Amino acid sequence: MAEAVEAVEMRAALLRLRRTTGLPVAFGGLLHDPGQVRLAELTGAATSALRGLLISSGNGLGGKSIALRRPFAVTDYHEARHISHEYDAAVAAEGLRSVLAVPVVVRRKVRGVLYGALRTALPIGDRTFDAAVAAAKDVEQSLAVHDEVQRLLSLTREPAAGSAAWEEVRAAHSELRALAPRVPDAGLRDELLAVCGRLAGATATDGTLMPIGLAPRELDVLSCVSAGATNAAAAELLGLRPETVKGYLRSAMRKLGAHTRLEAVVAARRAGLLP
Repeated sequence: MAEAVEAVEMRAALLRLRRTTGLPVAFGGLLHDPGQVRLAELTGAATSALRGLLISSGNGLGGKSIALRRPFAVTDYHEARHISHEYDAAVAAEGLRSVLAVPVVVRRKVRGVLYGALRTALPIGDRTFDAAVAAAKDVEQSLAVHDEVQRLLSLTREPAAGSAAWEEVRAAHSELRALAPRVPDAGLRDELLAVCGRLAGATATDGTLMPIGLAPRELDVLSCVSAGATNAAAAELLGLRPETVKGYLRSAMRKLGAHTRLEAVVAARRAGLLP
């Protein structure tokens, strides 16, 4: 599933890059083996010459970008003196001249490379260069969210016994609920929310779950509160205004019949709404 999510993110970024810059060709790929990226996503290509090409660290424009973890561009690929030319045949078959390459770097590790190209030898302007960097950052942020979701899911699949371990699980539950709206893959998002539901139900204390209907954002806010977050911290985590968080919390407390934040959390746990 992880590879599929990453491929979707790369494909979407390449389409955005072409749409925002007018570049006729955009392509890219993800880490295949250590130090190698496979070009698997192409948009605007006239041939399949680039598809499946393995770009090794240090080789060609993309390889230079991988090795140095920086974006680079050349005005005429075939005449460029500051790159090696292992991939000239594929580039020539596609008819590319001006090319830029931007690495996708998550936590200091290269996860892929994004390219944009022209079929004429014209300088690539700053605006286009900046758009390519922004597209790569979009992929980086999505992959970072996906990585964090997987880490948190691993903490919650087999919770250890003991109060300290459950506090860790509860913190993970809170973070998972906050991340859910930012997960682009619907299947992963559903899995994430299903895990949250199972964790919450595991601590219901009365044998049957109470029919208390909290809105998703009310539950998100209450989950943050249960992990010790202030209204301001919950707002930052959820991307909401502090006043909005306060309103959701007040509404949740009313539905739960609670007069304090602690009472609301205890009631939600008894109802199987929180772990």
